[in-house]
Amino acid sequence: MNSPVPIKAIDVLVPPPAVSFWEAFRFWLKLGFISFGGPAGQIAIMHSELVERRRWISEKRFLHALNYCMVLPGPEAQQLATYIGWLMHRTWGGIVAGALFVLPSLFVLIGLSWLYIAFGDVPLVAGLFYGIKPAVTAIVVQAAHRIGSRALKHNVLWAIAAASFVAIFALNAPFPLIVAAAALIGFIGGRIAPEQFKTGGGHGKAKDSYGPALIDDDTPTPAHARFSWGHLIRIAVVGTALWLAPMGLLTALFGWQGMLTQMGWFFTKAALLTFGGAYAVLPYVYQGAVGHYGWLTPTQMIDGLALGETTPGPLIMVVTFVGFVGGYVKGVFGPDMLFLAGALAATLVTWFTFLPSFVFILAGGPLVEATHNDLKFTGPLTAITAAVVGVILNLALFFGYHVLWPKGFAGAFDWPSALIALAAAVALFRFKRNVIQVIAACAVVGLLIKTLLL
Repeated sequence: MNSPVPIKAIDVLVPPPAVSFWEAFRFWLKLGFISFGGPAGQIAIMHSELVERRRWISEKRFLHALNYCMVLPGPEAQQLATYIGWLMHRTWGGIVAGALFVLPSLFVLIGLSWLYIAFGDVPLVAGLFYGIKPAVTAIVVQAAHRIGSRALKHNVLWAIAAASFVAIFALNAPFPLIVAAAALIGFIGGRIAPEQFKTGGGHGKAKDSYGPALIDDDTPTPAHARFSWGHLIRIAVVGTALWLAPMGLLTALFGWQGMLTQMGWFFTKAALLTFGGAYAVLPYVYQGAVGHYGWLTPTQMIDGLALGETTPGPLIMVVTFVGFVGGYVKGVFGPDMLFLAGALAATLVTWFTFLPSFVFILAGGPLVEATHNDLKFTGPLTAITAAVVGVILNLALFFGYHVLWPKGFAGAFDWPSALIALAAAVALFRFKRNVIQVIAACAVVGLLIKTLLL
């Protein structure tokens, strides 16, 4: 007598049932609260849930969408969620998926930023951040290593990375100029020596099958996802209006040089220049927010990255912290409305940072759907990725300097911080511990050290 076929095996042979908008809404809301681990962790969560477990989209279509998002400036994980939501449930599906990926983190970071500003000098909080800062330095070093090991495949790309490091470290070259120069080198190099400039950006080919998916390899492109000039023009007009309306209002109320207006303009540029992931935007934000505008101090920038690492949502949400601290400390609305100033600045910064991502997906998605398995990564992206490695290494040195010599080179070397940074690096590189575990452990160690030193 033949043994019965397991129900699970039968289920895998047929596509899953259609997914309603509200069922998808519940999933995107859940994802917004559990999307820890930076872009790699968030993409892994989506792959596990959407490709393997729920089978809403096939491996091939998932990677095809991801490769497009990797080309774009901005947070690729949030853009991928927007893309899949749009593919399943039209424009509102994409808006909901992308917004819910960000909103939980926005509210959490506004709350944490307020606690940080209001109680940052309390011994408990100060002790926790004393341990977190060295951990952040080790995390940024690991990011440079991780991106570099994937991107720097030969001497030409190593040379681009080295040149970008020298440009930003020794010459203090603006980040946009480094990106533009790298893109030009990649554009020319991709035509002269295409083999040298074909390694960047891709996430490989689909290798696994988890059974038929709701949006499978051969599922026809739905009507709303087909390219039309009318759709493209509508998205461009609406996206431009959604940028112009708040920017025009800010300019009318505070003038072009007003702090909130300048925040909107600065983070719009950041959103359009952040090729290479969230770590690539940090040097640009540091140059502008800390060096040029003085919205926050170097130490606060490090603390903001720590908060961004320990909350759900894209790591680029560190800009929310920057906005809150700037608005709060500068007292845009006077001394009696500091929280309102910080919260409004944080919300505006988040709006201007993420709006381009929605426009890129909703406008460009139909073009991508028309090119299954035919999306090419060009030389400029490869060269930009290489340049980002040098920029992130400079960021690690910047953090290390402020952590290990908190009072400058003329002051004492902070040995406890150095030991914490070394232990964090060992945990990350040798024992492959995740970021949350490392930050939590280092925070406890920092608190203990501060308690013992008091």
